[in-house]
Amino acid sequence: MGKRKSAAKPAPRRGQEKLATVFSCPFCNHDNSVECRMDRKSLIGEASCRICLETFSTPIDSLSDPIDVYSDWIDECERINGGADA
Repeated sequence: MGKRKSAAKPAPRRGQEKLATVFSCPFCNHDNSVECRMDRKSLIGEASCRICLETFSTPIDSLSDPIDVYSDWIDECERINGGADA
């Protein structure tokens, strides 16, 4: 004698959403103008704006993504602007 099959089916797997690699510039506020490049050999991440030519570079590790470089840039801008007001 066999068992009855269960009525519940497993939910279909969804793929992970891709993270953005192009961002808006914190200086000139143009959308999709900042590109992040990752140099894994030198362990340096660089974000640069195509419009106003501002650049930012930061050390990265093997797990870093372009969003990490951009968020480090935003954090550094906020740190500098917050220090000037106080």
